[in-house]
Amino acid sequence: MSKRHMAKAALLAGLMGVSDMAAGEAGKIVMDGSTTVGPIAKALAEYYMGRHPEVNITVSESGSGNGAKAIINSTADIGNLSRPMKPEEVDAAKAKGVDVRERIVAMDGLAAVVHLSNPVAYLSKGQLKEIFMGEITNWKQLGGQDMKIVVISRDTNSGTYETFQTLIMKSDRITDRAEYVGSNGAVRQRVLTTEGAIGYVGLAFIEGVKVLTIDGVEPTPETVLDKSYCIARPLFMYTNGEPAEGTDLHAFLNLYHTEEGKSIIAEQGFVPLK
Repeated sequence: MSKRHMAKAALLAGLMGVSDMAAGEAGKIVMDGSTTVGPIAKALAEYYMGRHPEVNITVSESGSGNGAKAIINSTADIGNLSRPMKPEEVDAAKAKGVDVRERIVAMDGLAAVVHLSNPVAYLSKGQLKEIFMGEITNWKQLGGQDMKIVVISRDTNSGTYETFQTLIMKSDRITDRAEYVGSNGAVRQRVLTTEGAIGYVGLAFIEGVKVLTIDGVEPTPETVLDKSYCIARPLFMYTNGEPAEGTDLHAFLNLYHTEEGKSIIAEQGFVPLK
């Protein structure tokens, strides 16, 4: 078996939950958290294991909230989050003797997406909010077809949900008529198969759906980096303390700012840091 196939097999085992790996073991790295950061984590893990076949890395995608819990409870070496750890999460970690360390590994934009057949191409930030509040309920109100708007949101444990809530909804709630799903991929699939749907996803999940321009700005790597796009966010990896130099955890965590790491991040549809 080639090193690449060995890496894929080890990664798949972790994703399927059949590995007996524990956080903190030598030659093993356990990651849990955001479904948005998941593609970055998996791609970097495959790259690293391909060059270090003696190392096993597992990646679970149970949401940013669970990524924070994994660091608090020391059940993972790396917690992947698509939003910062909350002050109460950091306090809970400190109470357990966990020294929370934060790394921003990439940038991302949240794209508002609709079905490919939808003629609407532009929204203001205010219109987007009114759709998700339930005040705009039909696409004809926006110059589109006479068709009910189906609002698709991420689940409330998601960092993607919290980013959208903070940057778009502010203090207002998403409509009770919204459908909640558990991953970016699930939002994309729901929009892809539902003509009246609108949802929000990370830039790595826009294949097969139509991306809307918000306030005249398209979500692109350039507009995310220069912050001209209004729904941009950093993506995080958290650890308990700084890993010791010379360890696999240290080497793996520092991949994101190498040329290879930046290339991998860009290939996954995210925005590497400059």
